[in-house]
Amino acid sequence: MKNDQPDTTPSHAISVFFPCFNEEANVPRLVAESLKVLPAISRDFEIILVNDGSADSTGRIADDLARDDPRIKAVHHQRNLGYGAALASGFQAATKELVFYTDGDGQFDIAEIALLLPLIGEYDIVSGYRANRQDSAIRRMNAYFWNLLVQKALKFTCRDVDSAFKLYRREIFDHISVKSTGALVDAEILARATRAGYRITEVGVHHRPRIAGQQTGGKLSVIFRAFRELCRLRKDILATPRRQGTDHKDA
Repeated sequence: MKNDQPDTTPSHAISVFFPCFNEEANVPRLVAESLKVLPAISRDFEIILVNDGSADSTGRIADDLARDDPRIKAVHHQRNLGYGAALASGFQAATKELVFYTDGDGQFDIAEIALLLPLIGEYDIVSGYRANRQDSAIRRMNAYFWNLLVQKALKFTCRDVDSAFKLYRREIFDHISVKSTGALVDAEILARATRAGYRITEVGVHHRPRIAGQQTGGKLSVIFRAFRELCRLRKDILATPRRQGTDHKDA
């Protein structure tokens, strides 16, 4: 029987990617959740799994998922290159008009991408800030002072700089050059996008406790690397003249 009902699925073409490092217990669940949510959001989507040199079975699982579903792609680093490099690979692999990413640890509800999409017609970046951050007190304190530092140093504003729940117009990455390979990457993107005249907004999203795997962002080596990158890149970022709001087509 012919279905005469109109197709009301939104027409956003969107790439969704997940940077993953040793997330074998989280990736299958995250992909399953995504495949439930994304068809209601877009008729044209892709899922990209970025395996950043994992030592566990993350890479094999990514390949298995990609083999079984043409909407899924696996991207691999032969060794662990860092969070910024994983994001760079995700953005490079994305082929759609919009790009969304969240971490492979499953601490965000992919369904809440629906809160970000209505704002992308007016803004170029929509960032989900963690309304109920599920991290230890010391990790939250570190994040608070890091947010203050990078915003002051790089002259931009954002409530939750490192929240891994962001939606972008892919064209942004044709016009800014991201050099960080570590934890500074979110701050660098926001600072460069601000100076290039792109419009950024934020919306609250839920944050879930990690149920498998281990966090790496709080390691001293990661923190020191972020500080070194901040010192190295600050002059380069601030040397870029500020522009007024960038014109764009609505998604």
